[in-house]
Amino acid sequence: MGVPMPTVETRWRCTLCGNLTRFDVTRRSKVVEYVHLDLAGEPKVEEREVLSESIESVRCRWCNAVDQIELVDRPGASA
Repeated sequence: MGVPMPTVETRWRCTLCGNLTRFDVTRRSKVVEYVHLDLAGEPKVEEREVLSESIESVRCRWCNAVDQIELVDRPGASA
């Protein structure tokens, strides 16, 4: 079951404890990265293009509930 992504008008809220600010998010991403190695061999990602991304689960940091997330309106978003 996927978790809905917040939008400009919405944000996440834990349905069990009401948390609005602290979540652990597990994502699956497919990306293309341009990696530059310095002369010592240390890698640095200089460009990153996200081809696809999905949220697999969201855990509330306050009560540890998993996937008990709903989308609620952001303050002032409907103005």
